Amino acid sequence: MQAAELYEQEIKQSEVARRLRVSVKSAYHWQQLWRDGGRGALASRGPSGSRCRLSPRCLEELAGYLEEGPAEHGWVEDQVWTAARVATLIGRKFHVSYSVSGATRLMHRLGFSPQVPARRVAERDEQAVTARREATWAEVKEPGRRAEVTSASRTKPGSPADRPKDVPGAGAAAPRS
Repeated sequence: MQAAELYEQEIKQSEVARRLRVSVKSAYHWQQLWRDGGRGALASRGPSGSRCRLSPRCLEELAGYLEEGPAEHGWVEDQVWTAARVATLIGRKFHVSYSVSGATRLMHRLGFSPQVPARRVAERDEQAVTARREATWAEVKEPGRRAEVTSASRTKPGSPADRPKDVPGAGAAAPRS
């Protein structure tokens, strides 16, 4: 409603935009709405986006299902709620289709966060994997280069300390600091 008050005072759109911290284009649009429909045309229409397709009762039920855990609903591999699993659960229990991103937003709204499951075989032997990794790494690891002074330039030596002392002009110029 601040915009309506400013328009009633005949303040320019650029000044309205500056004061309300919006784009000039928005200020022009709002002024057009105000001219056509008055203050009521500038009233908020609520949050944008689609409305939640689950009723408050269904949301409470969903929170209860999430509290029970994934194993209770057929995912026994690990105890993690992924967004894809929650979208599937919503479809099974409430016959409502949710995308993975929509399920993520819904989970956050209910105070949950989607987890990413570890993609490992249940029969994995961690000790054998570690031993194999160490043995293989020792075979493929090459010894590193010897540490020495190097230079990126082909014409300049790496360091004054590495220059030969017996060449003409070696002691003439003091090193720069």
